[in-house]
Amino acid sequence: MLHNKKLVCFDLDGTLIDSVGVWNQVDARLIKDLSGQLEDFNIIQQQRDAQLKKIKHCADPYLEYCGYLKERYGVAHLSKDEVKTIRYSISHHFLDHEIQLKPQAEIFVQLLLQQGIHTAITTTTSLSNIQRYQRNNTRINSRLNFEKDFNLILTREHVQNIKPHPEVYLKAIQHFNVQPEECLIIEDSLIGIEAARQAGIEVAAIYDQYSAHEMPEIKAKADYFVQDYAALLSFLR
Repeated sequence: MLHNKKLVCFDLDGTLIDSVGVWNQVDARLIKDLSGQLEDFNIIQQQRDAQLKKIKHCADPYLEYCGYLKERYGVAHLSKDEVKTIRYSISHHFLDHEIQLKPQAEIFVQLLLQQGIHTAITTTTSLSNIQRYQRNNTRINSRLNFEKDFNLILTREHVQNIKPHPEVYLKAIQHFNVQPEECLIIEDSLIGIEAARQAGIEVAAIYDQYSAHEMPEIKAKADYFVQDYAALLSFLR
């Protein structure tokens, strides 16, 4: 898996950090606050995944997702910009106090660096979220320093097209001047794996409970599948 690799790219949500379920909680609270409706977490996640895939070419997909929530839940008195502002206000507590790293993720990242392999974060989340984790979230920043432990951070602000478009991965290999076969991508979701395949780069899928509904397709499309970072560490030791 890591033979002759010069670069390992990590997705963030669901891959490096255990956060997908938190965004379900954020959206559930947003929907309840705006409409009074109680929505099932599984439905929320499936709606969000489907909408982000549909609106991936938009300049601000998350703004359009908030527009979708506004229409679906009958929030006539607010604009989609106002819904987005409320969403991120709700998210602050979760970003600062609830989200944490996947077990042993920091050990794997740091061992890669010790072995001279470049590391990159390649995510559709915002740079402001990463900065917030680094500044406020002791569950994360006590174990991993994004600025020091990653040679490159690419977020949705750095690309015109979000996953499953391969742009973020093509930018990463271009930055390090490496060939696709010299790179490995680690992802948890189907859209991330599809982005890696379109970039022509090997991808290892790591299990995340919130991608369980996609697991047959994930396993079929990924080059490798691992349960956790302990399994990935076995390829380095």
